[in-house]
Amino acid sequence: MSPRLDESMETSATHVPHTPIEGLDDLPEIPPYEDIAPLDARALSKTLFARLDSLEEGTHAYSYVRNTLVELNLALVKFAASRFRSRSEPMEDIIQVGTIGLIKAIDRFEHDRGVEFPTFAMPTIVGEIKRFFRDTSWSVRVPRRLQELRLDLAKAGDELAQQLDRAPTVGELAERLGITKDEVVEGMAASNAYTASSLDAQPEEDDTEGALSDRIGYEDHDLEGVEYIESLKPLIAELPPRDRKILSLRFVANMTQSEIGEELGISQMHVSRLLARTLSRLRKGLTLEE
Repeated sequence: MSPRLDESMETSATHVPHTPIEGLDDLPEIPPYEDIAPLDARALSKTLFARLDSLEEGTHAYSYVRNTLVELNLALVKFAASRFRSRSEPMEDIIQVGTIGLIKAIDRFEHDRGVEFPTFAMPTIVGEIKRFFRDTSWSVRVPRRLQELRLDLAKAGDELAQQLDRAPTVGELAERLGITKDEVVEGMAASNAYTASSLDAQPEEDDTEGALSDRIGYEDHDLEGVEYIESLKPLIAELPPRDRKILSLRFVANMTQSEIGEELGISQMHVSRLLARTLSRLRKGLTLEE
């Protein structure tokens, strides 16, 4: 739904009334806004800001000056909105949101500080538009079809829940919308992409778990070793008994080649050759499996 502007904007017209307003008799006559050049609009804005400070908020004169300032500076909103033209939201909605930012900037502006109003207002306008996208955009980009399906599912779900006095099933939602169950499930899954939780978000008071980041698993680098061990088991089983014993003494008992030689009654050089041959055989066997 498009955001509504401040109600005071609804009273502003696209032209300036010719009837004099009490307290504003000395203001220059303002032509139709579309005929005012940018430099003239800036000069008029300075005059109106100076007058706005002397008027009592809530009076007809105050509303008139405030609304005129909005109309004179709408070009700032349109310029800011053009930066978001590639977004999926209608440009009309973006301009309306930016206009809210413009109104906030007008209400906060202090002309006697010597800052130009466009310089002051632009960050507020852009910030309001960015906040709109942050609050209404999807955390993960999904096709427009699924975005619309999410809204349809939410509406149908509310209607069926009132009628049935319980949450509707997938089949009931599919029947109401005239779509398949698979499409309903797809729409429900897509709804999970609408919002995202912060990894640092704190749990509920009755939740004994820590923050979400504390519950996320980490990459176990030993898993790759498990795969290799399981792949090596049948290859090791095919080795001669002496070769299997040498492997066990070297990599399980962590004995040196000299200690293995003493254990088996052979030289350290012989152990080295046997071990190298066995490892080469196992390495070749793993390569063939991959």
